Amino acid sequence: MKTIGFIGLGVMGKSMARHLLKAGYPLLVYTRTKEKAEDLLQEGAVWKETVADLAREADVVITMVGDPHDVEQVYFGEGGILENARPGTYVIDMTTSTPTLAKSIYEAAKQKGIHALDAPVSGGDIGAREGTLTIMVGGDEDVFLACKPILERLGTNIVRQGGAGAGQHTKMCNQIAIATNMIGVCEAMAYAKRAGLDPFKVLESIAKGAAGSWSLSNLAPRMLSGDFAPGFYVKHFIKDMKIALEEAERMNLPLPGLALAKQMYEELAQAGEENSGTQALYKRYIRQ
Repeated sequence: MKTIGFIGLGVMGKSMARHLLKAGYPLLVYTRTKEKAEDLLQEGAVWKETVADLAREADVVITMVGDPHDVEQVYFGEGGILENARPGTYVIDMTTSTPTLAKSIYEAAKQKGIHALDAPVSGGDIGAREGTLTIMVGGDEDVFLACKPILERLGTNIVRQGGAGAGQHTKMCNQIAIATNMIGVCEAMAYAKRAGLDPFKVLESIAKGAAGSWSLSNLAPRMLSGDFAPGFYVKHFIKDMKIALEEAERMNLPLPGLALAKQMYEELAQAGEENSGTQALYKRYIRQ
């Protein structure tokens, strides 16, 4: 089996890496804080001191880091992936990043004989833990097919959307749909409580009807239980919304709903909630 190098062991990355390890792939790991990798190392993963060391040894390199700046550094920076990976290596960036950067990675990789995919995911910590992520892929079809068995260890809904950057564009569609839906979920739960209803009973009715959504089923119960731990960080969601608005502006497409959601989340972050989960938007309503 191909040796996989995994870079980035955060809330989602660690669970994803564990699935690959359990599937029997030889797994090399690197993350900025080694302590985050200790349990994986005990389970059989091999630690690499630098990105360069990992890239030289892996047949497939998967990245799941914080933001586009981190992606750029890990691929193009000194000691980065593209400088050190062998020709024939597959690189898969699963970070939510910009379509423009995805295309740049693809072109630079191609010049070195390296095969690149952009493959951002949706499903949060639950999807990562259960191996049920939605994976949106951009890149060449033959590369996608070669990597699909690996991706199938991480997700259940895996669709190639088109050429380089198409995966990132699709993730923006995903985040746009979630952004205003989260406002609706919070307002529905706030309304239920103010009306004197049992909001958990309300969920039993509306989550299975026309109002149903992943956020309503998975995040509303967390809101109501006071669980604001991050399945997906507020700060990362703001980053995603910023990318989507910038891309939409380039296409001359106004997105007022997304702009409102971004403003509300920025206010939440300023109130000290940037490291909370996106369901913390509910706090805006229960504090009133």
